[in-house]
Amino acid sequence: MRNKIVYFVVFLFLGSLVWYLFLKPYDYSVSIISKTFPGTINQSIKSWGNTNKNNVLLEERDFLNIDQQLKFNDSIYQYQWKITPVNDSTTKIKVYIKEAEHSLENRLKIPFLDTDFEKRTKRTMLDFNDVLTEHLEKFKVTVLDTIELLPDTYCAYIPIKASQVGKAKGMMQNYPILSTVLVDNNVALNGRPFLEITNWNREVDSVSYNFCYPIIKSDSLPQNDIIKYKKFEGVRALKAIYNGNYITSDRAWYALLDYAKRNGIMVRERPVEVFFSNPNFGGNELDWIAEIYMPLKE
Repeated sequence: MRNKIVYFVVFLFLGSLVWYLFLKPYDYSVSIISKTFPGTINQSIKSWGNTNKNNVLLEERDFLNIDQQLKFNDSIYQYQWKITPVNDSTTKIKVYIKEAEHSLENRLKIPFLDTDFEKRTKRTMLDFNDVLTEHLEKFKVTVLDTIELLPDTYCAYIPIKASQVGKAKGMMQNYPILSTVLVDNNVALNGRPFLEITNWNREVDSVSYNFCYPIIKSDSLPQNDIIKYKKFEGVRALKAIYNGNYITSDRAWYALLDYAKRNGIMVRERPVEVFFSNPNFGGNELDWIAEIYMPLKE
């Protein structure tokens, strides 16, 4: 009986050793708990990766799993990001790191030495965490526990296509055109400017949208090749209040999608943003206000 126990322990040890040295899919792992929702984490990883000079490849397997390669000198590190929602305000980030060309060497050294691989990985992950923490301090999303009715309105609009992060730039470029033409032609304004997403491609983070200004309909509206007119059809929608730079107002989109999923509410991924602040006036970005709506499927 004693020999069987010894054989079993030896077998278990050798099996664990083989797994650790040759079968384990990563060399090192890091965990981060963040007080935000998965959408913000997803976008932050991509933004950090795009601005990180060491980034050589980024692939999104799905919304909660992102593969990335970072190059440091002649070494390429493989990062696998796994995003897991914990509750409505907390997300766990697990990162699995591997250095393909020196994987076995790293695994032999890590239990006994503070390797350059470990040091580099810790510095990189601390950098990401600092960037994420700084980003979270620059905006606020408040999801309201209610369903609102966005009313019908007639509007002048300019259709725009852009990357998700380029959404605000498209608005800023077209706002002077839209407002100047309307004011110069004595068009009666009838509300705050708003944005209507007509297509949101989450696989490539691109959007098509109408940048709209509510107006009073008349028979003498100015005509040109840029500005169009239509009736915006009112919808019932979930609502959030966003405070921060409008470049990242899409963080509220993800918060609303999370709320809808948790509460079993079917929505159309066609957000509407109503703007209460003019970014051209500057000021504290946390004082900027936008109402964000996610239409219900009805």
